[in-house]
Amino acid sequence: MPATDLPAQTVTASPPSPKPKPWPALIWALLIGTFAVRAAGFIYPYLPYRLDDLRLDTAVASAVLALWGVGWLVGQLLCGWLADRIGRRATLVSAMLAAAVVFPLLAQARTPMTVGIAAAVSGLVYDAPRPIVSALVADTVPDESGRARVTGWRHFAVNMGAATTGLVGGVLAGPIGVPALFWCNGLVCAVFALVALRILPPEGPVRPVRHGGYRDAFVDARLWLLWLASLLTLIPVAALFSVLPMLMVQDGLPATAYGWTQALSAAAVLALTPVLNPWLVRRAARPSPMVGLLGTSALILGAGMGSAGLASSTAGYSAAAALAVPGEIIAFVAATDILNRIAPPSRRGVYAGIWGTTLAVAVLCAPVLGGWALAHGGHHLVAATTLMSGLLGAALCLPLAALLHRPSPSPRGARMTARP
Repeated sequence: MPATDLPAQTVTASPPSPKPKPWPALIWALLIGTFAVRAAGFIYPYLPYRLDDLRLDTAVASAVLALWGVGWLVGQLLCGWLADRIGRRATLVSAMLAAAVVFPLLAQARTPMTVGIAAAVSGLVYDAPRPIVSALVADTVPDESGRARVTGWRHFAVNMGAATTGLVGGVLAGPIGVPALFWCNGLVCAVFALVALRILPPEGPVRPVRHGGYRDAFVDARLWLLWLASLLTLIPVAALFSVLPMLMVQDGLPATAYGWTQALSAAAVLALTPVLNPWLVRRAARPSPMVGLLGTSALILGAGMGSAGLASSTAGYSAAAALAVPGEIIAFVAATDILNRIAPPSRRGVYAGIWGTTLAVAVLCAPVLGGWALAHGGHHLVAATTLMSGLLGAALCLPLAALLHRPSPSPRGARMTARP
């Protein structure tokens, strides 16, 4: 029967379930696939080592990394739009098969032009599952508390996958080489594509009758306030991987010291996720979205990572990384909760794709902001700018909360038709 989008009015929530329902096989497949693809995600952290092996000069290497970043950002938008336009299953399978082809090509490319093209396409599909899985979870799990539960464990899978990437990559990069790691990354993506092809149900494309997609999303003030608040909240998260090493190098600490900060951060995620997730699930069952918690997470992240600017030892930096972990867990669940409540069902992929660019932009902004602060004011200015990012993110939650509790006008051409 035809599906129709109703105009988004005041934000509402589904009634809470009396007890958690077992996850369907599709959710388990998505969570395990998310972990596997992230654990084998050697392309992103080891791309600079590959460029160094090719003896590319600094300008060319920087251009290649910039192409990678542009590809990552565009990939979020493109995959979110395609998830709504041609279907979640077709988009996820296509993106993972493309990754299975282009990652080995990046491993074998040698000229600056071929490396640049392969890097741009690799960035396009590297984080492609993010908006697609977000839309699939919202499609599959009907209640907000259930979605929050899946989102919490999905974030856990991403963090554990990232820790596995560093551990496995560090052990294998020497014996088998960085190109072999890229081949492994592509192989895991190919397996995920086959699993998605088997597990995800076939679906027909959703076609807009008049307007829709990004046009309506781009005029949704709620989405853009959420986007900007999330970006400012995630800049301290990105600083953990870009600014923290710069601070530690200036203090004369070895690379192994940075490894300890990452290990302690992963341990904090492992310990705190089972504690925070049930509380976040109960909070998601309320009628109001988690705007207050998003603001709180911004303050925790700004203060936690900001405290790294006051540290000078491995213990101090490790403590700063661990202090930021609760804010990181809360931020992803809270932002996804808000996103699920404001996104029209037929444009969940588009909304998730736009929001997914926040992490890519944060990864670009954090080292620029941190490098500027370090050059002009030292560690203390780094602490102040990181804290200010969190404060601004929290402040933007105030107008966002006001807008979410106000009826919003129905977008033009919001009606969509779908195949049965």
